[in-house]
Amino acid sequence: MIIFYNIFLWLYRVGIYLASFFNAKARLWIKGRVLIFPKIRKDLKGIQGKVVWMHAASLGEYEQGKPVLKRLLAEYPDITPVISFFSPSGYEVIKKKNEFPHTYYLPMDSVINVQQWMSIVNPSLVVWVKYEYWYFYLRAIRRRNIPLIMVSGIYRRNQPFFKWYGGLYRDMLRAFSHFFVQNEPSKRYLSTLIEKDKITMSGDTRCDRVIEIAEGFTPISLIEDFCKEHRVIVCGSTWEEDEEVWIHYINKMQQLRFIIAPHEIDPSNIQAVKARFTNAITYTEYQTAGNNPGNRNCLIVDNIGMLSRLYHYADITYVGGGFGDSGLHNILEAAVYGKPVIFGPVFYRNFEAEEMIECGGAISINTALELEQTVDNLLENEGLLSQKGISAREYIYKNAGASEKIINFIRKENYLR
Repeated sequence: MIIFYNIFLWLYRVGIYLASFFNAKARLWIKGRVLIFPKIRKDLKGIQGKVVWMHAASLGEYEQGKPVLKRLLAEYPDITPVISFFSPSGYEVIKKKNEFPHTYYLPMDSVINVQQWMSIVNPSLVVWVKYEYWYFYLRAIRRRNIPLIMVSGIYRRNQPFFKWYGGLYRDMLRAFSHFFVQNEPSKRYLSTLIEKDKITMSGDTRCDRVIEIAEGFTPISLIEDFCKEHRVIVCGSTWEEDEEVWIHYINKMQQLRFIIAPHEIDPSNIQAVKARFTNAITYTEYQTAGNNPGNRNCLIVDNIGMLSRLYHYADITYVGGGFGDSGLHNILEAAVYGKPVIFGPVFYRNFEAEEMIECGGAISINTALELEQTVDNLLENEGLLSQKGISAREYIYKNAGASEKIINFIRKENYLR
């Protein structure tokens, strides 16, 4: 199996290299790893105290791990966090924010790279967020007897761990000291491979994170100017398939205000989104125009980092990804503000979507006509709109507390003493 894994790694590197000739993210992936070890060695030279290394595949996983890291820093102020990302979409955003100075791309998995990484970073505790398993890294952590915890893990029976060919993946699971999983099915599946006393059903740390964001909300004056006294619908993390079901309704309902935050914000996609709607304006254009939308009823947000606050201004929210293979995006950051959440029919990998539908805080739609009927029904029925918003918010607060469970465990095991 190691042979096949090494072949996969080689093919991945070749694929990224070829893609870099025409794909900006692939170029960033390569550029960000150039001379990375001398940089890390220089940055960490003379660091005092223990290092906690947190690995996140991308931005969403980082947001799940961040509440744990912040609580660790509050409890152990002398630790040095080191954050690693595999994806440019996570690294590039967080590096610009400079929330944690020691933030890096994770070098490609290999025996040589792992030896260098582990000798330079020398972590006392490793936090792995949700998924993305790299064999040589996990093997090195295990051989060095470094505590390794999984945060907000999700396990399904169709994953390689539970297949006849999944021996290498099962071996990677054995590197973990403890698993904190999001739901009971994950615990049930994982317990067929791992001792039950190494698994805790803690819930999703994203609930802690979105509560933190919502309770620390700061206004966006330009958005307030755009919304004014109108009813507002915010569509977040949309793809083309999501935008298509909204075209007729947005172009028809000029008395409403719509805010669309596409998942991809490269200039070509922003222009394509804008072209779908008759009276649309981008956020940048709106700023340039002196906060005067004219007859515009649709604002296209062409920046990253604002979405979690945009949901505050909504009467109804829509979260994208439910009409394509990409999968439904984060519905929790919309629900925390007490707003009903609508999304497409593809949400089988999002147990929170199923649970939020059951509790009455979310609605799944299949067609543009069904979407319009749902939105009209909510806007015409204040009681129903309020009830679904309350249910959405209650779901978030009911499932909070995962981060505290993880910190209590780390404290109990004396991982950082």
